[in-house]
Amino acid sequence: MSVSLCMIVKDEEATLADCLESVREFVDEMVVLDTGSRDRTCEIAAAMGAQVQTFDWCDDFAAARNAALNYVTTDWVLVLDADEILLPGVVPTLKVAMQDEHCLVVNLVRQELGTHQIPYSLVSRLFRKHPAIAFERAYHESIDDSVLRLIAQEPQWRVLELAEIAIRHTGYTAAAIAQRQKVERAQTIMERYLAAHGDDAYIQNKLGALYLEVGQRDQGRALLQQSLATATLEPPIRYEVHYHLASSYVESGEFDLANRHFQTAVEQPISPYLKLGTYTNWGDLRMEQGNPVAAAVLFQKVVETDPALPLGWFNLGTALKDMGNLDDAIACYQQAIQLEPTYAQAHQGLGIAWMKGGRIFESQESFRKAIALYQQQGSPEGDRLQQVLQEMHLG
Repeated sequence: MSVSLCMIVKDEEATLADCLESVREFVDEMVVLDTGSRDRTCEIAAAMGAQVQTFDWCDDFAAARNAALNYVTTDWVLVLDADEILLPGVVPTLKVAMQDEHCLVVNLVRQELGTHQIPYSLVSRLFRKHPAIAFERAYHESIDDSVLRLIAQEPQWRVLELAEIAIRHTGYTAAAIAQRQKVERAQTIMERYLAAHGDDAYIQNKLGALYLEVGQRDQGRALLQQSLATATLEPPIRYEVHYHLASSYVESGEFDLANRHFQTAVEQPISPYLKLGTYTNWGDLRMEQGNPVAAAVLFQKVVETDPALPLGWFNLGTALKDMGNLDDAIACYQQAIQLEPTYAQAHQGLGIAWMKGGRIFESQESFRKAIALYQQQGSPEGDRLQQVLQEMHLG
């Protein structure tokens, strides 16, 4: 089975080479559709063997992606953005999946770097080249609706979902968002789309979440509730709606409503990876409510699902520390530090746990590491921690 990388780009010289390199041993061709770059994007793509085409941007991501699909000549299509890479360990599994004669789409778990609270998402990015499959929606574009229609007509097809992480995404870092003015662009495009497609529950969810992000709480909640009223809402979207509503109610101090929506979110039949954001934020709420025991249960689910997530171990350590379980708390902080040696908060938490256990020398050493890391990272927490230690005669 032959496969093509198919992507749209604009001013991606900083990340494009890594993206293309990550698929070099997997794909048979690389189609790169440029939508108006002013940097070396096209030059880099061509130098790495990609077929470079151009497209006049029209504020419609689906239109651009469908234009790129027109240049694909292979049996299968892999869609990536320039700020994503395909993880090499998943390639053998992908090759096996593509050999299944009834497999139409392979849904892939994507790791979201730069967004600790929602570290994973599920994306429909590997699919057969089929004339009925096309991207829809001007923003948050996807093939999902066309796939559902095709399966309704040709029920022999099925969608597979891989359990392992396949894609790593860096586009949610603060620098990337600021550079691309992502929020403003997203809001403009989605508002225009929703004006013409007012019953689109998927975009109601996405735009509602964006309104919450920019402080338009009433508008955001109203759109999310509209989305939730859709009887045929798919579980992944229903999960997102409940998650966003819960987060909104946490922010406004309506904790009973927040707990209710968090509970409904984790009850949705979706991949455990996708629930990590809810378990993390729900655990934070339980900590804020003074219930570290309930928080520890939720944080334990995080580390069981993703043992490589430093934040999970840090949060679990903090809950255990507040419960007085110092030995296990220390072990959790040490695990977080092993995974991320520059995790200043974990060093600080470890220092507190050592101190509570009477291990003053170890405590001072952990605090010194935390202060040094805070200072290296330009955080005022380093100076604040130093002052507190001096007042306690430990600095």
